[in-house]
Amino acid sequence: MSTSLAADAVTSSPTGPPAVATPRPRRRRQRSRAAAVKLGVFAVLLLLWWAVTAARLVEPLFLPGPGAVWDAFVRANSCHPISTGVDRIVCGEQNYFLWEHLLASLQRIAAGVSAAVVVGVTLGFLMGTVKPIATVVEPYLNFLRSLPPLGYIGLLIVWFGIGDVSKIWLLFLAAFPPIAMATIAGVRGIRPTRVHAVQSLGASRWQVVQHVVLPSSLPSIVEGIRIAVGFAWTTVVAAELNNGIPGIGGLAYISGTQLQTPLVIACIIVIGLAAIALDALIKVVGGLLVPWHGKA
Repeated sequence: MSTSLAADAVTSSPTGPPAVATPRPRRRRQRSRAAAVKLGVFAVLLLLWWAVTAARLVEPLFLPGPGAVWDAFVRANSCHPISTGVDRIVCGEQNYFLWEHLLASLQRIAAGVSAAVVVGVTLGFLMGTVKPIATVVEPYLNFLRSLPPLGYIGLLIVWFGIGDVSKIWLLFLAAFPPIAMATIAGVRGIRPTRVHAVQSLGASRWQVVQHVVLPSSLPSIVEGIRIAVGFAWTTVVAAELNNGIPGIGGLAYISGTQLQTPLVIACIIVIGLAAIALDALIKVVGGLLVPWHGKA
């Protein structure tokens, strides 16, 4: 009985002293304390923002208050008169609700990043396993990786027009290099002893790739996709500068040109929150795909 209780409380290590497991209640308290700190900092920043705007230290045209930003957010997600004293009703902004703008941008991101995952992972595996391909392609991959997306947006518009095709291409080019580089790093980082071990057991080349190379490089690929989604999301405003409606980036740009500062800030907040949600989703999916990462 005492032996089983000790085994539950202590995890022994063959190479060092026993490590005491962290009790679940303590972990819950640590998480609650961290959440409380984050909420407290957010409340302080929100109060500071309100105080600065309420004291008119900055003109509302340049920095509207939290209430004005909230009103702009509500207005962008509801139907309202086009102006005071006019009976005509419009819904949302630029004929779309704000969530429809966000959904349109997410669809472009999904199309561009999905293509980047397919091409980047495939090319990364080839470059990581076949040295002649890496020798030929790697300089061009590094050249593409060093270019800012805004550098070729004009060329993409000339080639593909101002529709969604040029936007998806831009997002693809923003996401493709980090995925390919992460895949190459993951494949090249595999210890040769793992490959030699399964080859000594008679494994074919495909079995080595399936059972050793892919599982070992998967954590690096997931991290590359996280970085790529971040790059693509930061590029969405640039992608939607031309004919970007519906689109959250296009709405932010047009609102800025019309001096609708509260709506611009509302769009910026939505873009940031969406980026955090996407990153959290990728982390969850990555944890499901590689549950052993960081534990073994």
